[in-house]
Amino acid sequence: MNIMDFNVKKLAADAGTFLSRAVQFTEEKLGQAEKTELDAHLENLLSKAECTKIWTEKIMKQTEVLLQPNPSNALIKCGETQKRIGTADRELIQTSALNFLTPLRNFIEGDYKTIAKERKLLQNKRLDLDAAKTRLKKAKAAETRNSSEQELRITQSEFDRQAEITRLLLEGISSTHAHHLRCLNDFVEAQMTYYAQCYQYMLDLQKQLGSFPSNYLSNNNQTSVTPVPSVLPNAIGSSAMASTSGLVITSPSNLSDLKECSGSRKARVLYDYDAANSTELSLLADEVITVFSVVGMDSDWLMGERGNQKGKVPITYLELLN
Repeated sequence: MNIMDFNVKKLAADAGTFLSRAVQFTEEKLGQAEKTELDAHLENLLSKAECTKIWTEKIMKQTEVLLQPNPSNALIKCGETQKRIGTADRELIQTSALNFLTPLRNFIEGDYKTIAKERKLLQNKRLDLDAAKTRLKKAKAAETRNSSEQELRITQSEFDRQAEITRLLLEGISSTHAHHLRCLNDFVEAQMTYYAQCYQYMLDLQKQLGSFPSNYLSNNNQTSVTPVPSVLPNAIGSSAMASTSGLVITSPSNLSDLKECSGSRKARVLYDYDAANSTELSLLADEVITVFSVVGMDSDWLMGERGNQKGKVPITYLELLN
């Protein structure tokens, strides 16, 4: 057999497989063929993965729009102060791209592509399985039935193996959620640093403007720079603390304290969380649980305990209590 004959036969076999899958899919849609239903847990994992992809893309798109520099807002009116603000703005963009957008893009272009590939393979294996079941039902001769039964066993085995591979990949989505939240926390901290720098730069500019001679100010319709109320820094600080109170668990100092101590701490749950497998602990918002660190555990997770129940919990869903 030469190479050309081999390629022709391979193309014919591939075409036959594609046609078989297409017929099975069409008959399923028309209600004329049986369809093997995936178990509820696997369906839920597939739905969660698709939802994670959609919202990750939305977050990336909106963040990229927010971070795009606007050339029409050229910072020239206040000279060197505006240059310093521009530098801080560039640092925010670079930090956000590195610590927020890049991890999200890596998920879309890496992990989810693998999930999508295995999901497609699972769909093909299911179509092959259902097509084999249909052929077995239609087989009448003993020889044909024996051949169909052997084909069914093979396709069932391939489907089960692919379903397990897909399930293992999808169970990692919970870790992706926790990592996304940590990236979001890094993005919020970068913004807080940026706005604190801008406030300080403008405060320095106000002091410089206030040092101008009084006769210069009187020649400009006796206008003067309105001083910033002394309560403003405190108000800004209180507002920042209030707006970030829910992120206390991700504070590096709090985490390092918990990782270094050998005891346990109480923590309040910020959001509901459904355990992805038996090693994790499901959570309800506002409940208080006991958490502690375990040597060798991933930095995004802690060990949680509620009564007789124990399991891993994502740290970004928790707020450490004193």
